Amino acid sequence: MTQNIFITGASSGLGLALARRYAAGGATLGLVGRRADALRSLAASLPGTHHCYPLDVRDRAALHRAAADFLAKCAGKVDVVVASAGISAGTVTGELEDYEVFEAIFATNVLATLSTFEPFIGPMRAARGGRLVGIASVAGVRGLPGAGAYSASKSAVVTYCESLRLELAGSGVRVVTIAPGYIKTAMTAHNPYRMPFLMEADAFALRAHEAIARGASYKVIPWQMGVVAKLMRLLPNAVYDRLARNAPRKPRKGGA
Repeated sequence: MTQNIFITGASSGLGLALARRYAAGGATLGLVGRRADALRSLAASLPGTHHCYPLDVRDRAALHRAAADFLAKCAGKVDVVVASAGISAGTVTGELEDYEVFEAIFATNVLATLSTFEPFIGPMRAARGGRLVGIASVAGVRGLPGAGAYSASKSAVVTYCESLRLELAGSGVRVVTIAPGYIKTAMTAHNPYRMPFLMEADAFALRAHEAIARGASYKVIPWQMGVVAKLMRLLPNAVYDRLARNAPRKPRKGGA
């Protein structure tokens, strides 16, 4: 049976890689992204019939309209919803212009995840099945210097998805949290530091697809970063602070 998959952030990065993976398996996709030309080009390159929704995920009303349209086209049955849209930038508290960057990162990474899931929960409950997938990050395990907005937003995604998983327990709807490590995408291309266990986006998509199909509650990809994440959680604050305080930082947006 053909699966119906709704993916935000589909025009680039992890969302694009997941779109290719699902389309290769015969799925019908709802593709959400800011760039209409990129979405149309992607849809044309994929096998099958797909639906494009060019919009900014921070526009909740537009996102809900897209979800309603896709549900209508799929006769109300959507199997997987992936909230993959995300942005990142270096931030420094005290640099007043960074406040707007904080706002944009939280609106895109956290609130848009909520807005993406909202329209699908009712239909999935009624069908007693489906997957809601939040894309977090290993950067959300512990706070990183110069990345207060990104680390905090991804930590929020993890705890939000955990709360939602408990809320939906027994409904047949699975909530899956995927925490990528370093994946080769446009987001990581300009990181001015070494990225351990850097993974190709297509390899990430394969492993994420498998975790989503299993209904895993939480999965770090690649597995090596899962080991690192567990160790980071266990470190006492004093030890972690000594190790991380001088970690290399992502450049600020428009700053040094």
